[in-house]
Amino acid sequence: MTAQPRLSIGLPVYNGEEYLAESLDALLGQTYEDFELVVSDNASADGTEDICRRYAAKDSRIRYLRLSKNIGATPNHNHVFNESRGELFKWASHDDLYGRDLLRVCVEALDERPEMILAHTGQAVIDGDGKVKVPYEYTLATDSPHAPERFRSLLFEPGGDDFYGVFRADRLRRVKPMDSYHHADRTYVAEITLHGPFHQVPELLYFRRDHPTRAERANPSKRSRCVNLDPRRAGPLHPTPRLLAEYVWGFASAIRRAPLSPADRRACYRHLAAWMTSRVRPGAGERVEDRAPLDPDRLDVSVDALVAGREGRRP
Repeated sequence: MTAQPRLSIGLPVYNGEEYLAESLDALLGQTYEDFELVVSDNASADGTEDICRRYAAKDSRIRYLRLSKNIGATPNHNHVFNESRGELFKWASHDDLYGRDLLRVCVEALDERPEMILAHTGQAVIDGDGKVKVPYEYTLATDSPHAPERFRSLLFEPGGDDFYGVFRADRLRRVKPMDSYHHADRTYVAEITLHGPFHQVPELLYFRRDHPTRAERANPSKRSRCVNLDPRRAGPLHPTPRLLAEYVWGFASAIRRAPLSPADRRACYRHLAAWMTSRVRPGAGERVEDRAPLDPDRLDVSVDALVAGREGRRP
């Protein structure tokens, strides 16, 4: 690993032993190699620590950090970013898979397009065995040069997983750290897109794993999801109405903080008011894995062929 890697990957994890090794293989097997991998273990009680230490002993790009107590998923996500050193940054999930060229094409896209602040690739949802369930067509207008249009699209259209793209780290440092209310990741990405456009590389290289123990499946209620995101949200002080109010206020605050012209700021507030009035068009807030699955045989893609480290790279 170079003294100052160009890209930092932050991987927060809690009790991730089931899929962690596969994800580490996919990240460490990337064709782009100038990165550090910051793994923050949220006081896991399973075999996560052993897996991380075994991999860190074999690859100097890994920095393994173990927290003494579970601080919650959101503070841990913020923690890995705060620990990063790269010019570029990407969050990674311990249970997802990544095509071996994902980092390379995203870095190249940012190098070729200095106006873009994030680059990501096409994605599909896979099941616990790595089989494709739902291929996803990205339709958001996040590449628009106009901030209000990017914001409007993120409000009203089915969201992608831009949160897991490759960011310019200096732009991330200009926005408020992610909060832990319900859907705070959406307001976080919405604020980021007010700072600049995103680029989607038309290659299927990101595979989001959906399984029964994934956080949003294991915590079906708004309250339980928020407690998982931040244990400080346990108890009677955070009822569901407050969580939903924080969600709306998160969008409004993002508009207020963003570097917008008065006209663009007013346009964003109008889009937010229209969204609140309509309660979002049907399907606008659905998760990708909740959509009707397509037959994987119709996809001209093999996850095994795209994902690195499938033949014996595991230490």
